[in-house]
Amino acid sequence: MPVEPRQLLRAMFDAAVGAAQPALRIPTHLPPPPTGRTLVIGAGKASAAMAKAVEDLWPAPLSGLVVTRYGHAVPCDRVEIVEAAHPVPDESGHRAAARMLEMVRGLGPDDLVLALVSGGGSSLLSLPAPGLTLADKQAVNAALLRSGACIGEMNVVRKHLSAIKGGRLAAAAHPARVVTLVISDVPGDDPAVIASGPTVPDRSTHAEALAVFEKYGIAEPRAALDHLRRAADETPKPGDPRLDRATTAMIATPQMSLEAAAEVARRAGVTPLILGDALEGEAREVGRVMAGIARQAALRGQPAPPPVVLLSGGETTVTVRGRGRGGRNVEFLLSLAVELDGLPGVFALAGDTDGVDGAEEVAGAVATPDTLARALALGVSAKARLADNDGHGFFEALGDQVITGPTLTNVNDFRAILVLGPLEAVPE
Repeated sequence: MPVEPRQLLRAMFDAAVGAAQPALRIPTHLPPPPTGRTLVIGAGKASAAMAKAVEDLWPAPLSGLVVTRYGHAVPCDRVEIVEAAHPVPDESGHRAAARMLEMVRGLGPDDLVLALVSGGGSSLLSLPAPGLTLADKQAVNAALLRSGACIGEMNVVRKHLSAIKGGRLAAAAHPARVVTLVISDVPGDDPAVIASGPTVPDRSTHAEALAVFEKYGIAEPRAALDHLRRAADETPKPGDPRLDRATTAMIATPQMSLEAAAEVARRAGVTPLILGDALEGEAREVGRVMAGIARQAALRGQPAPPPVVLLSGGETTVTVRGRGRGGRNVEFLLSLAVELDGLPGVFALAGDTDGVDGAEEVAGAVATPDTLARALALGVSAKARLADNDGHGFFEALGDQVITGPTLTNVNDFRAILVLGPLEAVPE
């Protein structure tokens, strides 16, 4: 039976998202209840769903506070859920971070802090370092998002402008035991990078954060630059005794989700090739590279003969120079489509597993062999839209957006390029 490309691509994406659902991943990672108090804290797009999973399973009293993105809340009975802005922080996240830091202070050695951390937590848990304001943090975040800086660079800066990130939250909870459960959304699954590692020792320095400003020509706000130059209060480093009772468990990762998508492909008779879960770089350049690999598979049967699906994850970046809305998945996909130029039998889906590509309430999009032709018929130039960083506008015009709503998890970007042989290819 021929493969229906759109359905298969969407089934793989849904499997990737499903494999990272907190209700599936939390149960095997919960620690035993302590003799003292249990305090649940957390930040990220999945944190409310994680808190709900903990509540449903926890056999003892607990209380707490987590902050998640607007629209990502899940009702809980014992853990307070606060919604805040992402990717640029707001006053709601600022207040929640201040309250959270205060809640963990004064705990004893018999108490347990259960920290639930996922992607997006860095913006949601925004508590400026002494001498800085929320407006300063907002300006820095906005500048970094426009700059093309990678997530690791962004989080080095965020840690050193914060009173809560980079291990500071766990340090404040000492001598309580701190157990952090993490859903990874970063290349390499480094817990010190995810949500800027509020409970994890930090190896980076003020000097490295300042170097990011200089690399991307960010000269404002002056208060942030002056703070980094003073380097007065460094983050807790490995070996800091305040973090000696803090442990971390990675409960869901991009690789796990790619493997779930690969299994869907196998059941459909398609050979999956996982090219990597940590691909970085400018989205349009990654799109060009992936187009070359797809063309090789389609025309020469390498690295595997069709039908094959090329799967990858990671977090690309978009340096917004045009008037468009950015969005790394749609920019990748538009670049891929332009480079393939209607190559028959090649279909692709790219989407963010949290349901939000950039600042848009759109997960991503689908590209088909007739994408460019259909756009041309509508008077829409793919190359012009790519030059303007307007992937969202392009795929919206075609009706090819992937819209999921909040998925309540986040294991970064998902990309699938389906290469079908002549007999398997299905006309649109």
